[in-house]
Amino acid sequence: MKISKICCIGAGYVGGPTMAIIAQKCPHIQVTVVDLNAERIGAWNDTDTANIPIYEPGLAEVVAEARGRNLFFSTDVAKAIDEAQMIFISVNTPTKTYGSGKGMAADLKYIELCARQIAAIAKDNKIVVEKSTLPVRTAEAIKSILDQTGNGVQFQILSNPEFLAEGTAIQDLLAPDRVLIGGDQSEGGEVAVQALVDIYANWVPIDRILRTNLWSSELSKLTANAFLAQRISSINALSELCEVTGADINEVAKAIGMDSRIGPKFLKASVGFGGSCFQKDILNLVYIAQSYGLTAVADYWEQVIILNDHQKRRFAKKIVKTLYNTVSDKKIAFLGWAFKKDTNDTRESAAIYVADDLLNEYAQLAIYDPKVSRKKMLADLDYLETRTPEENARQAKTFEDPYVACKDAHAIAILTEWEEFRSYDWQRIYDDMQKPAFVFDGRNLLGKSLLERIGFVYHAIGS
Repeated sequence: MKISKICCIGAGYVGGPTMAIIAQKCPHIQVTVVDLNAERIGAWNDTDTANIPIYEPGLAEVVAEARGRNLFFSTDVAKAIDEAQMIFISVNTPTKTYGSGKGMAADLKYIELCARQIAAIAKDNKIVVEKSTLPVRTAEAIKSILDQTGNGVQFQILSNPEFLAEGTAIQDLLAPDRVLIGGDQSEGGEVAVQALVDIYANWVPIDRILRTNLWSSELSKLTANAFLAQRISSINALSELCEVTGADINEVAKAIGMDSRIGPKFLKASVGFGGSCFQKDILNLVYIAQSYGLTAVADYWEQVIILNDHQKRRFAKKIVKTLYNTVSDKKIAFLGWAFKKDTNDTRESAAIYVADDLLNEYAQLAIYDPKVSRKKMLADLDYLETRTPEENARQAKTFEDPYVACKDAHAIAILTEWEEFRSYDWQRIYDDMQKPAFVFDGRNLLGKSLLERIGFVYHAIGS
């Protein structure tokens, strides 16, 4: 089955970059990304690709090459669904904030709305691809909705989870460790799987394209994120032990990372993990385990989240304790707000929760991030509903110049590992700060010896 037209529902962090790469590598396929958010689609269509809604190194260049040739962004969802032979569902699957499973289960209302819209519009056979991160056996629910249309259209459901790391998403798409495609073990399912394999085979070596059943594919995505988050919480748990025993977490991480059975990746101690996937997917895994009565399994994975929350809280507490047990009316400069470098994504960023704790202590925050807007920072704080928007705006100021943000500050907290922070004139920053001048390095980014030589009181995670 040759695919000539693809539609992707959802123009977010997954749908936008993934479809841009498919369009670049498959110029013979028309790719249309649709979203009901007209402002977002307008940004994707901005003549200046620097203004596209997602910052990801290399993405603007890919969009510039393919857009208008065979890559299109539109709000006309019905037209794109009608014309496409293959439809990717790449909408948000947030954690439920209401009802059964509140705080853990994935909220699938947007997935169901997509399925119902496809069912209502489709006039010919379609391949529907799950791209969003979903609970195990979601494909079954989607197929149930699609098969009840009564119009004779045949649907094949595939699971094709993304394994993208924000900040390196384009490289991850261009040279993936693996592409996972799950489908029905039937003749029609195998044809659908092959159609998607043929698309990726335009640039991905065939031995990196894995075929599984639907359920294995869906569970593999949750499991991958759970294992990565588990490593971060493990090293962060040891970082606290290092701080009270005199060990150095960087030396410990290097020593264990040289063991070929362990490896060095995801062994960097920090103020805690963030992002849209890790916490959401682990909570989903916990909920699934609980729903099947697997209490011990659920408790095991929930501990990864508990430790991550603890790491963020203790970082804020350390700032308060070190600043003589009060930060009331003291200026604390935040360098970084995004959950990691090379992205403007702030979802579940550790900075938000550290800021919230310090604002509760009546600190005055001065925040700088090279890619995150003031509007987004304040929206993140307002979403917590801990204070009124007016209080947040009064206590949390944002700056476009890091030197101005740090001027007259009592302390600086490094919350994102942006490379540019290493190259700052730290002597100039020190000279303009209140004394003693404190640096709390939540990413172990800066050099202890250099900063202490300048005069800073330097605190890093795990040492």
